[in-house]
Amino acid sequence: MCVACNHTIHSAQHNFGWNRDFPPAITARPGETILFECLDSSGGQIGADATLETLANLDFGRINPVSGPVYVEGAEPGDALKVTINKFHPSGHGWTANIPGFGLLADQFEDPALHVWSYDTQSMAPAAFGPGGKVPLKPFTGTIGVAPAEGGLHSVVPPRRVGGNMDIRDLSAGVTLYLPVECQGALFSVGDTHAAQGDGEVCGTAIESQMNVELTLDLVKGANLKTPRFTTTGPVTRHLDGAGYEVTTGIGPDLMTGAREALMRMIDLLGAEHGMNPVDAYMLCSVCGDLRISEIVDQPNWVVCFYFPRIVLS
Repeated sequence: MCVACNHTIHSAQHNFGWNRDFPPAITARPGETILFECLDSSGGQIGADATLETLANLDFGRINPVSGPVYVEGAEPGDALKVTINKFHPSGHGWTANIPGFGLLADQFEDPALHVWSYDTQSMAPAAFGPGGKVPLKPFTGTIGVAPAEGGLHSVVPPRRVGGNMDIRDLSAGVTLYLPVECQGALFSVGDTHAAQGDGEVCGTAIESQMNVELTLDLVKGANLKTPRFTTTGPVTRHLDGAGYEVTTGIGPDLMTGAREALMRMIDLLGAEHGMNPVDAYMLCSVCGDLRISEIVDQPNWVVCFYFPRIVLS
């Protein structure tokens, strides 16, 4: 329960896409705080008792629901919607999956795989990944945005210039996000909450976890943003930095190939040195490892690194 919230968006008030013509769930004034009941990215299809059969029967028409939209009084095209992320209310369970045809190495991992997570909602202690390690948790919202100016229904899957499925793991509590407004009232929605994710979300899923989130919505008139931006209040990797990193590289003239190679080398390393089977290593990399562009000026070859936090294995 949120005692400081002015409104609640209930979990039934959600959509599977973006559309400037969706009727608002509520109308809010600038400066008001709203509790959003968010569904996980499966729309509640993958629960704590899920199996591979659950994954095989996943209805992709129900993925990535977003709660809302909220019509913000006074919001006009050219303004920025200022979103302050106040607090997450985690559910204590989540899932990570290798979904065939999805992910950076989809051509190498063709069979489905599923890991169901359980964690303490009070301590938020690192969540166990079988015998492979414990992942430090950092809740955030993967999908957050406003309606685009173009009419019609737009898929919720790709990110957009107005936000959406950005999967930026640093959109956590304390962060302020600014979104370019393109429609009257902004029509803000949020969902796809995660308990943890690495930069890149390389297998296509993070620790997908149902959560409620408290957000304060405000306006910056005439900001004329072209794309989203955000401000953090402190370090963004402190929860992972404690024991250092193992780092592998991909080097060549194509950034996507370099990213794939850096990830493949890390999967090899986790198998050789820690006995992980490849698909478990792949999923674990997705929830706690980071892809980084280390060099993009020394043509013709660029350097992509994959950072895996050693604290997971300690």
